[in-house]
Amino acid sequence: MSDLPRKAVTRTAKLAALPLGIAGRATWGLTKRIGGKSAEIVARELQQRTAEQLFRTLGELKGGAMKFGQALSVFESALPEEVAGPYRAALTKLQEAAPPLPSATVHQVLADRLGADWRDLFEEFEDKPAAAASIGQVHRAVWHDGRAVAVKVQYPGAGEALLADLKQLGRFAGLLGPLIPGMEIKPLIKELRDRVSEELDYELEAEAQRTHADAFADDPDVVVPDVVHQGDQVLVTEWMEGTPLSEVIADGTDEERDRAGQLLARFLFSGPARTGLLHADPHPGNFRLISGADGRVRLGVLDFGTVDRLPGGWPEPIGRSLRMTLDGDAEGVYGHLCAEGFVKESIELDPDAVLDYLKPIIEPAEAEEFTFTRPWLRGQAARIADPRSPAHQLGRQINLPPSYLLIHRVTLSTIGVLCQLGATVRLREELDTWLPGFADDE
Repeated sequence: MSDLPRKAVTRTAKLAALPLGIAGRATWGLTKRIGGKSAEIVARELQQRTAEQLFRTLGELKGGAMKFGQALSVFESALPEEVAGPYRAALTKLQEAAPPLPSATVHQVLADRLGADWRDLFEEFEDKPAAAASIGQVHRAVWHDGRAVAVKVQYPGAGEALLADLKQLGRFAGLLGPLIPGMEIKPLIKELRDRVSEELDYELEAEAQRTHADAFADDPDVVVPDVVHQGDQVLVTEWMEGTPLSEVIADGTDEERDRAGQLLARFLFSGPARTGLLHADPHPGNFRLISGADGRVRLGVLDFGTVDRLPGGWPEPIGRSLRMTLDGDAEGVYGHLCAEGFVKESIELDPDAVLDYLKPIIEPAEAEEFTFTRPWLRGQAARIADPRSPAHQLGRQINLPPSYLLIHRVTLSTIGVLCQLGATVRLREELDTWLPGFADDE
């Protein structure tokens, strides 16, 4: 890869090859079985080949294709283990890396956006990117005042590529659905498309990051690097060392996993109360574990390109509905959901059935502490995905109001990361502190 592919026909062909490749490999698998290989071995080989193609295509295209891959990667915990294994390595790669742009392209973007004398702004600048994401890559550098900084450079043509990819992905969303059983792919792609303009606007990102950096300054648990300089398609922030959450997921100790999980839950629920914003891109590539000189481990948070604006903090109806569900108040929960638009006026449901549907989902909030695991999440996904189950039938009749779409995705994504960590978390403690309407005394 020498540059970000921008011609629609090129990107469309690459993306269209994904479902065609899956179909072709299915035929290949049938041939292998006729030739004598066992179904189990053939299935494993099919899944591995599909995973390899998925990463290669989504990673090289960057843009909306990679953004979609990152969104999928946090849900791999919901997959059955025999399917999750081959996909896990390929999808989680998308959280930290992608094929980089050549140095000449990066230099040209910096010259166009910071001026021909852009090098004067830095004491040092590393051409090799430290990280690459869906619409930009990050270079390590030293600012002219001696501070270590991260320089985020937006890919040329990123906006065009982002929209083209998501439009194409939307066309065959039904074929991609089996990648994550029980997950609605079309709404995910639509929500990603709706956020394109914000994702590309580094001025908005800088504003959101400054707001978080101010709110969490000197916080004992959370670190947000401050913004050093912001320009069109270039964002310079303080550099942050630390262990990527993806490494903690792969090789972390139980203590590291639990600490990471607790802090991730704390950031998720405290952020809106403290900033009026919800960090809306909670994949592991955006978090670090940082060990301080005092021995305290904190959570470093990156990438504020996608946020949800919640000026009053978390909506009070979420906490109140959760509390009513824990208390077993079927009539109260049902009335609350109807009032908030989760149940349309044309639909009538059994309140007790609604309560039975919700209770297993909120199990982590019921105990003093809860261990998030892949088997637990797979069980939830299977219960809701099975067309024969009462949960599936009821779930199809529940509406998700537009104002809750992003909140819903962020919450599910965070739960997915907690299950990847296998963390034991005192979730109820965070809800009592930060979620309006939840505490017993309210």
